[in-house]
Amino acid sequence: MESMMSAKGSESPATGGLPIDLAGHVAVVTGGSGELGRVICRTLAAAGAVVAVHYYSGVERAANVVQEIASAGGNAIAVGGDVTNKQDVLRMRDAVQNQLGHADIIVNNAVIQCKWTPVLETDPADYENEFRSCVLHNVHMAQAFVPAMIARQWGRVIAINTECAMQCFPGQSAYVSGKRGMDGVLRVLAREVGAHNVTVNQVAPGWMISDRQRGTAAERQPDYDSKVPLRHRGYDTDIANAVAFLASDLARFITGTYLPVCGGNVMPTI
Repeated sequence: MESMMSAKGSESPATGGLPIDLAGHVAVVTGGSGELGRVICRTLAAAGAVVAVHYYSGVERAANVVQEIASAGGNAIAVGGDVTNKQDVLRMRDAVQNQLGHADIIVNNAVIQCKWTPVLETDPADYENEFRSCVLHNVHMAQAFVPAMIARQWGRVIAINTECAMQCFPGQSAYVSGKRGMDGVLRVLAREVGAHNVTVNQVAPGWMISDRQRGTAAERQPDYDSKVPLRHRGYDTDIANAVAFLASDLARFITGTYLPVCGGNVMPTI
């Protein structure tokens, strides 16, 4: 269920009946062929955006996402590349611009998942990989796409972080170091581009249920669920809905935020 599909026509007292409407916008979703990325792509398309579905090696999966969007009446293309390589990102930008126009929404979702091991046993290459996929990925995407947003005085940078960045549990050091590094880059970027009506935000998922587990016994994880204030795991659609909200004008005065979507499992404090 893509809950944003029904939200398009719903009314909300808080917004005076405004729908989440992304018509006229071009979105790029890195890692768009993956478990979470494909739902983000479908949700943005359902809200009216034209979507570039990025892939690194999953060309067939990306093509399937494009077909799903087209079958639902949307418009999408697939674009390949290595987001840790600046020249690849620039080529991706040019391909999007040539086929769809200037992107004004980017969702930095792709990540390299390393094996979780204690600090004393972690291969330094794991830290380098996480730095490239979390920090440099966001830097390359910003340098490639944000200048056009500034020129048009409207843009949305949305990055997928994680609840792990606050938890800092044993074994997570490489992953957390990359995610906390990107947090710093994005908060600085938010201050640097805010005057141009470009917002920069992060969505931090918990341990979400995606297509692999939907409808199976694996949806229930009692040890994890019991620690979540809402007492259950969320779905990939919950993340996609948060992304769509931050991409919309309903969130026009929100920037620099780290938004946990994890049932309260982590709570930033004041």
